Amino acid sequence: MADPIKVYPAKPRKVYFFGTCLVDMFYPDAGIAGVELLEREGIEVIFPQGQTCCGQPAYTSGYHDEARSVARAQLDLFPEDWPIVVPSGSCGGMMRKHYPALFRDTGDEARAASVAERVWELTDFLLNVCHIKLEDLGQPTKVAMHTSCSARREMGVAEVGPALIGQLNNVTLVEQVRAEECCGFGGTFAVRHPEISGAMVSEKVDALVETGTQDFVTTDCGCLMNIAGYAEKNRKPLTGQHILSFLWERTNKAGGGS
Repeated sequence: MADPIKVYPAKPRKVYFFGTCLVDMFYPDAGIAGVELLEREGIEVIFPQGQTCCGQPAYTSGYHDEARSVARAQLDLFPEDWPIVVPSGSCGGMMRKHYPALFRDTGDEARAASVAERVWELTDFLLNVCHIKLEDLGQPTKVAMHTSCSARREMGVAEVGPALIGQLNNVTLVEQVRAEECCGFGGTFAVRHPEISGAMVSEKVDALVETGTQDFVTTDCGCLMNIAGYAEKNRKPLTGQHILSFLWERTNKAGGGS
């Protein structure tokens, strides 16, 4: 039986946008870029104002009751049968893959299943539902890419970012030798195991620097914060950007690209 995540729906008239905590608190430009890209495709974007955390930090730390309480507050935010797009493989993975198990045998099981089956990682949605075509308005550049573990292994979208960047005529995507390895963030993993996390991000940063470019993009803000933060602290020649911000800047006629 095919994974239902790959049974793509027809392009909808409206979508719900689940912004994520890190977009809200640290990288609002990524969320705004995602909305702009969707609206340019003719889709109305609904941003439920009551949204908070998806519950993933508590869930992966083993606090399932607390995670259920946080996640339950999200279930009423998406009453219409529209797709729910998420600019994060981590939060998307939590909502799509883990909500059904989290709410199994509870009174919220059906609502959780309804939400889960409508969740899409946003770059995957842009490429495979909107069939977006990108016109590159920027100057020639090289960029490396890091795909988060959740985006790669839970949401199955490892090839989506490279495919979108491949549409940009003036961008050369350079491959890092540790493309499939974790950056060490892992949500609360970085807090609970700082020494291991630090060693992992050190290797990841070195691999990105060794590509010969000073710029990288990623699909998840947690990875972006971890990798770019380590690079800045240790004076490594590397700067990062969420892929949605990168795509919008390269293709926005009003801004003239970058």
